Amino acid sequence: MLQPVYQQLDTISDLLSEFDAKAPSVSEASVGWHLEHLLLVNGRVAEALIQSNPADYQWTFNLKKSIVLFIKRIPRGKAKAPKTARPEGNQSPEDLRNRIPGLKEKLAGLTKLHPNANFQHPFFGMLNLKTTIRFLFVHNQHHLKIVQDILAQKP
Repeated sequence: MLQPVYQQLDTISDLLSEFDAKAPSVSEASVGWHLEHLLLVNGRVAEALIQSNPADYQWTFNLKKSIVLFIKRIPRGKAKAPKTARPEGNQSPEDLRNRIPGLKEKLAGLTKLHPNANFQHPFFGMLNLKTTIRFLFVHNQHHLKIVQDILAQKP
């Protein structure tokens, strides 16, 4: 269930060498911002799942969520990261690299959680454990594609 997310974290680690790369035609943010954002989101979402009360989970239909998770793609430029998920930009590539093993460990702990452990997404509403992990994969994929597009613009 988490293996694809672990592979994405390995990709993030590999991309840290391109931390300062920018391509304003693709994104206002640097590669480093996108990578830090991913680590921040994965960590905060995992923590929210761990702290959640499974009894609070209640499924509700959300068309945007259904479409995004079905096509496994987030449209670009349609939403801004919530303030709590925006990097402050004071991290070095090495700082981020050092966070990855702990993040993998935290994510591994999710397999022990109740299926109704939950995360309140700002646009998609309440997500249970399985749906949250699927969201993390799609979200990571979205930002990794932006990073690839930034790097493709490098001279």
